[in-house]
Amino acid sequence: MAGMGPAPNPNSRRRNATLPMTLLPAAGRPGDAPRWPLLDDVALTARRDAARRQADELELQLTEPELTGRRRTALQKKADAAVTEANILTKKVEAQSAVEAELWAELWRLPQAVMWERHGWIREVAQYVRWKVAAELGDLDASKESRMLADRLGLNPLAMLRLRWEVSSDEVAEARAARPARRAGDVRSRLRAVGDE
Repeated sequence: MAGMGPAPNPNSRRRNATLPMTLLPAAGRPGDAPRWPLLDDVALTARRDAARRQADELELQLTEPELTGRRRTALQKKADAAVTEANILTKKVEAQSAVEAELWAELWRLPQAVMWERHGWIREVAQYVRWKVAAELGDLDASKESRMLADRLGLNPLAMLRLRWEVSSDEVAEARAARPARRAGDVRSRLRAVGDE
């Protein structure tokens, strides 16, 4: 890679020689993901609950019989906006929970997950998931945090190089990819040739 210098020589006898690479299994980490360690997003849940309370209060005020004319119209607009905000936040909380669970399970199948488990980085991975999902829901600050955590967790090639992690090659998959695919016509021609003899 540009700017990283020559590849390390594993047979070097120098005192300042670089550490050897840690090989990670190409198949990834076996087994189920650890139990999710974080609470629900407290700030988002609190905002949703506050929006629901405000919508309920405005709906209650709309039932007052002396409320008429412009005051009723203005209050109805406020109530509609509060209901919309509560619905949006409810959907956001639901989407966040679903996407967090999906990403959590997906990450723990990666080769890097072997090292996370070895080092006990369960909460750090969970924090990455929380920031990544918030970023995908449109939070710019969360995207910055998730990018920094991705570097620390080895989720990109440069970060893996810095951590001295390398995914071992899957020799069976490489052999399958290198072998030319047989066409159905080739198989039939060989069967005919055998049958004619």
